Amino acid sequence: MSDKIEIKATETGVVRIFAVDIPADRIAAFTARNGSWPLGEALGAEALDPAHVEIFDADDLAGLGLPGYLADGYAIPEEQLAPLRGQLMSQKGVLMVVTSRAFQGTAQTLTPRAPLSLIATLQEPVDPVTFAALPDASARTPAEPPQDAEPQKKAPSDAAMSGRVATVVLLVLALLVGVMIWIAA
Repeated sequence: MSDKIEIKATETGVVRIFAVDIPADRIAAFTARNGSWPLGEALGAEALDPAHVEIFDADDLAGLGLPGYLADGYAIPEEQLAPLRGQLMSQKGVLMVVTSRAFQGTAQTLTPRAPLSLIATLQEPVDPVTFAALPDASARTPAEPPQDAEPQKKAPSDAAMSGRVATVVLLVLALLVGVMIWIAA
């Protein structure tokens, strides 16, 4: 029985690699969703988006290897891969990569069981947040006017002006109709 894995609703950038102890020709049956979903059940997931779950045979990575695939495909930094390189390179058979997005922002406890076994949990790099000055003065918040300054009136919009013109035209037409009725009477 595998350990439980806690997934937080706010988790981002985590990449989990599992060994899948099934023959490559059984991958289709393991990933098929037909009433039940063997992959989801084996992972013990409540919510799981298959678009962010990747299953493949380690032989498909010939020449690149699992560490190279994780570095190129998921931008996992070398300092995370280096201590695991031997273990990752020795992986044979079917592998599964699950990213944080697969859990759809749902907090849950995974209870992976056979045929799954967790190999590694890695973190995609996160760019630091920086706040640079806005490039153009028009993008900045205008300075507050002085306390004794008169408040400036906004110019009416085109829609407001069109409404005013339409109102005046209707009043003039109503007045003309009234005059016509008065003359005819």
